[in-house]
Amino acid sequence: MFDSPPADPLALFAEWLEEARAAEPNDPNAMVVASVGDDGMPSARMVLLKDYDPAGFVFYTNYESRKGRQILAHPKVALLFHWKSLRRQVRVEGAVSPVSDAEADAYFASRPKQSQIGAWASEQSRPLESRFALEKRVAKLAARYAASSVPRPPHWSGFRVTPRLIEFWKDGAFRLHDRFVYRRDEPVAGDDAAPAWRVERLYP
Repeated sequence: MFDSPPADPLALFAEWLEEARAAEPNDPNAMVVASVGDDGMPSARMVLLKDYDPAGFVFYTNYESRKGRQILAHPKVALLFHWKSLRRQVRVEGAVSPVSDAEADAYFASRPKQSQIGAWASEQSRPLESRFALEKRVAKLAARYAASSVPRPPHWSGFRVTPRLIEFWKDGAFRLHDRFVYRRDEPVAGDDAAPAWRVERLYP
């Protein structure tokens, strides 16, 4: 890997993600999102990373889904990227906040029309009486918006995970893996400067 990790974990993440785009056959931007319910039980599922920058990692979902409700009630999550073909993984932990309406509108407008209709048709995570019932809802909505654009549903938007911890893991021979973890403090109120990252190597 390297003896001296770079000061900026986002630069390293960008490098690894680009290598994953070239190596992974499907969804190199796939990640696990782990949230927690009111009973303290964790819940994890795969979603797609849609954007990232120094402000955080962004994904979109139905706010009325199980994960949406959990995250809104308990706005801290863990993310996990696993690139099996590269034998690498990245873990992220941080606080969550909703993206702006403008960001959500712009991303929703970029989606294929059938995906936009699906966002309206699916009452995500709720019981579904039959596959036919879902297909009927899709057909009805497709007819409604056949000659017009599809507006973003009010319950559909994005979350931004502001990282407090980012860990990089690379497979090593004989289980002697490389692990580096970056940590930073909570931002100080009234201070626009982002807290500095601290980095250390971990035992495998």
